[in-house]
Parts: sequence; structure tokens; C-alpha cells
Amino acid sequence: MSLKVAPYIVLDGQCAEAVSFYEKVLGANNLGVQRFGDQPDLGHPVPEEAKDRVLHAALEFDGQMLLFSDTFPGNPYKQGDQLTIALMTKDLERLQSIYSGLSDGGQVLMELQETFWSPSYGMVRDKFGITWQLSGEGSEG
Repeated sequence: MSLKVAPYIVLDGQCAEAVSFYEKVLGANNLGVQRFGDQPDLGHPVPEEAKDRVLHAALEFDGQMLLFSDTFPGNPYKQGDQLTIALMTKDLERLQSIYSGLSDGGQVLMELQETFWSPSYGMVRDKFGITWQLSGEGSEG
């Protein structure tokens, strides 16, 4: 099974503008932009100020991917922390192993769990301060 790696850029309300900018500059194919207001009702209403923020976006160019999102209003944002590393794989056992390894001596930001976009997703800041987004892909992935 292959493991995909992509830079994940997190912004504070400027994500849609950044996606458009990088799409043009890199000659990239925009794979889609999903906003917080587009997500299914998960029992927690999305505040008005969050609805137009980008939950997830992806650009593909030259066989590479760049992933993007905005922070959720009220979550801390610090200039310089906006780049994380996304790992994606269909091999959920390998994903669990990587998650466990990165968690050792690090900080779990989101437990590995099923989400509406992934059969297994979690976030970890490793012992070196690097933030990783781990995502299991479905059979279409």
C-alpha cells in the first residue's frame, strides 16, 4: 500500500484567496473547496462567521498535491504554524502504527477516529513540534 504525503496549509480566513492564488501561480487543477457551512449536520451548529471559511481544499499539479483549510473561528492561530504535513493511506493498520509512533512523546490534537470524510483521521504534534494530519482513504482514495 502506498503512503501519500502532502503539505497542508492552514490559514485564518484567507484560504479561498490562497487556493485561487496558488491555483493560478502553479497552473494547478482545483480538486474542490469545501466550506464549514457545507458539512453535514453533526449536532453542532456552525456559527455564521465560520460558514464561508474553508474546511478543506486541494490542488493537484505535476503529480503533487497541496492541501488547505482555514482555522475555525476562535481557535488559536499563530503565524508560522500554518504548515502541517498530511499523510494519507488506504492501509489503516499502517496509519494506526504511524499515529502511535508520532504520538510517543508528542501531543495528540485529535484522536484517530472515523469522520464524515475519512474512515480514520487524527492529528498529532510530534515531539519535535511538527503537526501531522493522518487520514485513511476509502477504496476510491
